[in-house]
Amino acid sequence: MRVTLAQTLPKLNRSNLNDVVAIINAQKHSSDLIIFPELALSGYLLQDKLFEDAWLLEELKVFEDLSRDIDIVIGVALKDGEVFRNVGLYYANGKFISQHIKVHLPNYGMFEEARYFEGGNKFEAFTVNNKTTAMLVCEDLWHKSVHTELKRLSPDVIIVLVASPARGFTDSGLEIQEKWYNIITKVAKECNAQLLFVNRVGFEDGLGFWGGSCIVNTRGEITHKLPLFKKDIQTFIIEE
Repeated sequence: MRVTLAQTLPKLNRSNLNDVVAIINAQKHSSDLIIFPELALSGYLLQDKLFEDAWLLEELKVFEDLSRDIDIVIGVALKDGEVFRNVGLYYANGKFISQHIKVHLPNYGMFEEARYFEGGNKFEAFTVNNKTTAMLVCEDLWHKSVHTELKRLSPDVIIVLVASPARGFTDSGLEIQEKWYNIITKVAKECNAQLLFVNRVGFEDGLGFWGGSCIVNTRGEITHKLPLFKKDIQTFIIEE
């Protein structure tokens, strides 16, 4: 299976859609699945710009057409009736397949997501291309109860869309990267699943996002990794 990790640098406006479509078109004949980060179509610190820049699902039908050639996973700020959701969307075989609404919205320190988004209330797995797949968005994976739920769902593939700001710089490296890698390697091994982790890069109002997107195998080993703090798009072949 050929998997493309799209470690992108979203802007705080709707122009990201054009950039994402261009990336997909460039990759669609050489990859089976492309994954973009959390809120890849809008940027992270939207705040009140949600009222202008959040998307309706019907505005994203271009991904249905593109998914005839490649499966697409992307993070979106979605308008859902009178509320806004932070979601991961999965498209395949010319159709919208599934969505995951971020359940655990951080609302401490630098984070104010619960002020602007309405959280989801469930974790699900779905079958696509004969694989049981689960999607999560960032903070969701920091809760042990979610790890238990993932083990119950027994996915073959876990996809994690992330917008993680860099913090905890030390002489030995980046503390937040170490914490994330400890979590994702543990979860992959516990669930006996491939785990695909995609984090964004770039800066927004003083927040710097560190990237480091990677693929973890069923033994909890990081087999492929993208660089820190740099936009990068790479395709890897992973074991079935």
